[in-house]
Formats: sequence, structure tokens, C-alpha cells
Amino acid sequence: MSIIIPIVQILFVSIFIFFVSGRLIGSNVNIFKRLFSVVISVSFTTFIFWYTYLRGTEHSLNTIESVVNASTLLWIGSMLLISMLIYLFFELFDPIALNDSNGRNNGKKFIIKRIIGYWRHQKRLRTVLRIAVTNGITRTMKYARNRDSDRELAIALRDTLEQCGGIFIKFGQVLSTRKEFLSPIFIEELEKLQENVTQLSENQVKEILQQNLCGEMDEVFSYFHMKPIAAASIGQVHRAILRKTNEEVVVKLLRPEVKEIMREDLSILMEFANWVTSKSQWAENLGFRDLAEGFVSSLREEIDFKIEARNMIQIHNVMKKSNLKVNIPKVYEEYSNENILVMGLATGVSLGNLAQYQIENRHEIAETLLFSYLEQALVSGIFHADPHPGNIHYDLSTKEITLLDFGAVCRLSAAQQEGLKLFFIGIQQNDASILYDGISLLVKNTREVDRLELEQAISQIILKISYVERIRTDEIIYSIFTVIRDFGLQFYPSVSVALRVIVTLDGTLRIIDSNFNMFEEAKLFSSGYLKVALKKPFKEPRATKERLEEELALIIPNLRKIPRRVDQLFKKVEDGKVILHHDIFSDKNNAKFITQLFSKFVLLLVGITFGVISVALLAISQFIYSAYAIYLNTASYLGLFLCAVLLVRLSIQAIRDMKRME
Repeated sequence: MSIIIPIVQILFVSIFIFFVSGRLIGSNVNIFKRLFSVVISVSFTTFIFWYTYLRGTEHSLNTIESVVNASTLLWIGSMLLISMLIYLFFELFDPIALNDSNGRNNGKKFIIKRIIGYWRHQKRLRTVLRIAVTNGITRTMKYARNRDSDRELAIALRDTLEQCGGIFIKFGQVLSTRKEFLSPIFIEELEKLQENVTQLSENQVKEILQQNLCGEMDEVFSYFHMKPIAAASIGQVHRAILRKTNEEVVVKLLRPEVKEIMREDLSILMEFANWVTSKSQWAENLGFRDLAEGFVSSLREEIDFKIEARNMIQIHNVMKKSNLKVNIPKVYEEYSNENILVMGLATGVSLGNLAQYQIENRHEIAETLLFSYLEQALVSGIFHADPHPGNIHYDLSTKEITLLDFGAVCRLSAAQQEGLKLFFIGIQQNDASILYDGISLLVKNTREVDRLELEQAISQIILKISYVERIRTDEIIYSIFTVIRDFGLQFYPSVSVALRVIVTLDGTLRIIDSNFNMFEEAKLFSSGYLKVALKKPFKEPRATKERLEEELALIIPNLRKIPRRVDQLFKKVEDGKVILHHDIFSDKNNAKFITQLFSKFVLLLVGITFGVISVALLAISQFIYSAYAIYLNTASYLGLFLCAVLLVRLSIQAIRDMKRME
């Protein structure tokens, strides 16, 4: 009975500390971290209190019943302060970011799982960095200035990505297509990267189908071929026949381990890219981190087949009114979700195998494909972003082109579409001023650059490609990217994707017809499109009339208000009431930011004031030899305690604000 009473008292004090510390720390406190902090604090301070104060007394633990003095208050105060400090420690080392309401963005995980995940993450990161250092990537990056050192660096980068495996190999394969960014030496080395992909077993295929189909496999498909048509690192493709409609379809399955690998390796890849950029000016100028970030973003979209299905539907609707013979496979939405995609079977042969066939109209096929891409990009602003020869099929009997693999699409704004048109015209006409006008719509912060200097640099590129029969698209794009980087400019991400598509498409078009000139044909498309646009109002007068009526219906009410508003403006000018007023506090976010900053500043001043006054009182008490010295000491220690509580509270809030910004 004598031991139970102190235990009950300690439990009561613990509950008190739990609630008080929660109020002092702030809102949206994680209950597990808070509980853990209190348990550690109570255990530690109780042991110290017993060891330093109660151990030598007659009643030992029983003495707690009668101890209500400065030592007890010190024990409880220490318990409260230490629990807050421990919570601050947990908050500091918790990698999970917060949203605007202090909620956790990445879901809630038990602390033990987070520690294990953090340990695995660090172990994998150390392995990647060790491989990079062993291959000499840091040494070669310092001397990446000439052809020989470029070759050495390219080999080191390829070996590093290959030995890291998984996502890193796929990243290298994507880099090998970025001819507008990297020199031919890097492209040559990175193209050697090969990924060994094992096929899913029959049991795995059946399990994926069972988990994701709306019914049993035999109920949905009358036939399903277990041997895949193709297998890649993200998924694999099978042929099947729908039982309901008896249509031949293609079923794309997401590999079950892909999402887990993404969670583990994508963050490692970003840290590797940050590390490489920090070690090399070459990598920083190249935008290596941005390349990795773009890859990570696109890959996250590729592993969600709902996004690919939506992309296919969008492009299909874009091409619905086109006169070009370009087909987008039908998506069977009722059978598709984020892990499985059911679509129509593409007939014909891939363009990569087209050389095996005797075809007379090769130029016409290439022209149709180019015009289709230009129509998607320059008219609708959304287009297929991976025109690799394997992703495009040609039907020899129907003469129809089919586009495949819509995991990545590109979307351009109206200004960017206009810039891309001027870009094509400027190159085709060898006109630096037109090319500059196009580039100015495609890059950020052109106001900071002298137009004359940039035009001079562009003129040098045009002179290199003038008076030659064929223009190497990858060399042009690479040269323009180099100039843009040299002037401290940067293409918008969607524009970078569009230029990469141009380079890839040019290579595909030359497979179809080795003499095909993309820029010359683009000029024909532009002139033809302009003629159609001019004739459209006369061909469709009813639609034009309806469009004009809609526009006028929107404009006329505002036009009627103009005379009255002008009259009101003149009256205000005459009365001297026209004042230009701009208040940063009129914006709610600005007002909230200033208010929070001011409140934190006030708390900081209060905490520091408590600390300074307490230290001063403590110093004064040393020279007073009376009963008042006891009161001064008590007040001093209380002030120091309040100072510590306020500073810990501010520290926790500062850490949360940093996480929210991340």
C-alpha cells in the first residue's frame, strides 16, 4: 500500500505533464511522440529526483507523499521542460513534411518503421555514393572540359548508373535520348545501358488480374495469352480477347514491386543528383538536378495507368476531327485502373522493323506522322511525348499509323505553341530575329538578357547550318540549348520535353525516309494550316456566326459600361480623389505571414526578457543576506524556466514551418 500511493502520485503528475506540455507545444501535436516524450521525461527525472534527494531519507519513495517544497516543484518543472525538449528532438529528426494545417503529407507511420526506413535509405544512399566514387565520377567531373575528359566522365557515369541498377539504369536510358542536352559522347555511352527484365510468372499475372479486374479472369476474357508481347521495367503487355464483345485487346499490367522500388529509389536518385551537382560546375550548368527531377516526375505518372488512359482519351479526342490516318487505340475504361490498362490491339508493324518491307510511299508516311505531331502540338497543345520507333506502328494494308505508349504526354500553353511555330520558321528561313522571337516565348526571364547579344549567338548557330542540304536536328537543338544555358536562361519544363520530342521524332522520321527534311516539311504544314484557317469562316458560316454572337454577348455589356466609367474617372480626377493604393496586407496570405512572424518575434522577446531579468535577479541575490534572497532565487529560477519553455516552443514551431515549406 505504501508503494502504491507514490506510484499513483507519479501517474497523476505524468497525466498533468502530458496535457500541459501538449498545450505549450501547440496544436496538432503527434500523440505518440508526445506520449513517448512524457514517459522518457517522467522516468528520467523521477530517477534523478529519487537518487539525489529521496534516496538518503528514511521513507525513500514514501517521502514523496509529504514532499511539497521547492525540490518537488523543481522535479515537476524539469519533467515538463525535458518532455518538451524530447518532443523537439523527435520533431527535428522526423523527416515527414507538414502541410499548411500541420497535417502530415506522407501519411502516418510508427516511429520504429520510420527509423528502419531511414536506416535502409541511408544504407542505399551510401552504396550509391560509394559506387560513384569508386568509378571516379567526382574526379572526372572536375576535368570535364575537353573531348578526352568527356569520354572518361561519360564512361564513369554509365558504369555508376549500371552498377546501381533499377531506376538508375532507366534514368540513364532516358538521358541517352536527351540529345539536346548532352554531347554525342555521352549519348553514345549511355545508349549501351541495358536492363535485364524478367517476365512475370503465370501466378503473378493471374494474381494481378484477380486483384484488379471487376470480375473473374474467365468472365472478362474468353482468351488470355500468358506469354507477354513485351516486358519492361514498369510493366508487361499481353494479348487477350474480351468475352463480352469478342474484340482483340492488349492488357498492360503494372509490375507489383514497381511502386515499392519507386518509393525507395526515386528519393535516392534525387539525392545522388544533388550530390553530383554540388561537386561539379559542369553538372550544375547542364541542369543535372532538373533532369533528374523531370525524370522522377514523369516516372511517377507512368506507374499510374489511370493517367495513361486519360492521356490516350485526350489525344484520341484531339485527333478525332483530323483528316490524317493516325489512330489512337481505344481504352476500355470499365476494365482499367491504376494497375491494369485494357486497350485496343494495334495492327501492323513497328517503324523499327519497317526497313524489312518494300514500301514505295515512305515520304508520305513520314509526312503524315510529322503533320500529326504538329497538329497535336501547334493546334491543340497536347501531344504524344515518346515517338520512339517501337511506339509507332504502320498497317501495310490500311496505310494507317497507330501511336502507342501514352505514359508521357506534353502540354503547351498558347504562348508556347506560338513560340514553337516561330522556332520552326526561324530555323527554316535562317532568320535569327524570328528564332529569337520564338525562343523568347519558350524561356524564362528573357528581360534580363540583351536581345542583340542573344541574336548574335543565335546567328552563329544559323551560320553553321546554312548552305547545307540536310540539317541535323539534334545538333541544332543541342547548340540552342547550349546558348540558352550560357546566357543564364532556362526553357520551361514542357518546352524542354517538346524539344526532346522533336529530336526523337526526327530520328524516327529518318528511319522511315532517310532524306526527309523535318523543317522544310514543317513549313508546308504551316502554310497549309494557315490557308485552312483563313477559309474556315467561309466554309462554315453558321459556326462562325454563332461564335461571333457568343463573343459579342460577352463584350457588349462591358462596352455599355465604358462611357459611365470614363465619366466617373474624370470626376474623381477633378476632385483629386484618384490615389494609387497598394497594400501588402490586402492579401490574406501576406497578412497571415506578417501576423505569425510578429507573434513569434514577440514571444522571442518575452522569452529573452524573462531570461535576462532572471539572470539579473540571480546575480543580485548573491549580495543579499536575508530572507528576501530566497524569494529572489525562486523568482529567478521560475523566470529561467519560463524562458526555456518559450524558446523550446518557438524552436518546435520553426521546425514545423520549415517542413511545411518543403
